[in-house]
Amino acid sequence: MTTDESDAIEAFERLGLTSYEAKVFIALQQLGSGSAREIADVADVPRSQVYSVAESLEGRGLLEVQQSNPIRYRPVSVDEARETLRDRFENEQERAFEYVETVREETAGEEAQEDIWTIRDRDRVDDRVVDVLSRADDRIVFGTRLPELVTDEIERTLEERAAAGVEVTTISRSATVRDRFESLEDVRAYSPPRHRTENGDDRSGRIALVDDDTVLLSVVDDDGSETAIWSASSLFASVLIQLIEASTETPP
Repeated sequence: MTTDESDAIEAFERLGLTSYEAKVFIALQQLGSGSAREIADVADVPRSQVYSVAESLEGRGLLEVQQSNPIRYRPVSVDEARETLRDRFENEQERAFEYVETVREETAGEEAQEDIWTIRDRDRVDDRVVDVLSRADDRIVFGTRLPELVTDEIERTLEERAAAGVEVTTISRSATVRDRFESLEDVRAYSPPRHRTENGDDRSGRIALVDDDTVLLSVVDDDGSETAIWSASSLFASVLIQLIEASTETPP
């Protein structure tokens, strides 16, 4: 068996076929049509297993049976097989997620969630920051020292919330970052207090405080990877926000 064929069989298995089903289907594509003996010779599947495997493939709509002596099998076209498997995958996906959504809705009122969540990976932190900021109703405090941690989507979200009447304050010890913040409509930009700048942590990433009940803090490792913790509508978030604000001079 070649590497390409092995990869194809594994791919078919991920689509729901068994190893034998994948081997028989591929063998039939090579043969065009064939008897159980011919399929077994090509597919490396025991002849005794070919009959049941073929019956299963017929049930899946992937081959046709010719009632001759001996019985012969013919695969559907590649396009038809692709469509059949795609439809089956989509149907199974719909069934699975419909159930998950139902369970989630039923237990939403009872679910006890952890107060603190951890996120790893820059893109995922980006998405969470945008999600947290977009939920603001009253105020936002957002800060970072690194220009690469201010994405276009974050800038758009800050402007959108400011336009909606949310008080948006941004903080950075980087003049480059402050300039970007200052270019945003109705967004205030400040430099942190001097003692915060002098004692700044070079691993600090981002901070987002939202509506006094949501907080996100991140750090950047030496390899550039980012890890964040966040919490919303929790006692932890409220207390942490109070501690952060108590240790930081509030911009005028």
